[in-house]
Amino acid sequence: MNTADKVRAMVQPICDELELFLWDVRFEKEGATWYLKVLIDKDGGVTIDDCERATKPISDLLDEKDPISQSYVLEVGSPGLGRELRLPEHFIVCIGDEVRVRTIRPVNGEREFIGILYSYDKNEFVIAQSEDEADRLTFKTSDCAYVKLNDDQF
Repeated sequence: MNTADKVRAMVQPICDELELFLWDVRFEKEGATWYLKVLIDKDGGVTIDDCERATKPISDLLDEKDPISQSYVLEVGSPGLGRELRLPEHFIVCIGDEVRVRTIRPVNGEREFIGILYSYDKNEFVIAQSEDEADRLTFKTSDCAYVKLNDDQF
């Protein structure tokens, strides 16, 4: 289990108690600094107050359990409008939303696609580029550089 997975398991009960959806946990190095990013969401969107309410108990728990040996900066925030879909639950809750897909290798000469997330099943998803069934494209998540909500629509 990597650091992000350990922290996810630890902070999930806090998010549940605060009625927040734990969107993602990332442990990333930017320059010389490590960041632990806890991304939360809720119906209607996350406010600064939600982030503040979650930060203290998460920080206290991390101080108590000390699951990360090196120093890091804790950030609790929203995944944003153009949030990345990385986990099965991300795909499931975003069915019906417009997404932007960038593939690792070209598909029919293209690497970027926009469409409505039509379905998801076991690391494979379908987007609909129009109402016509012929305009549905199937992708494996492993073949994608990223899948994000299309923030151009907001």
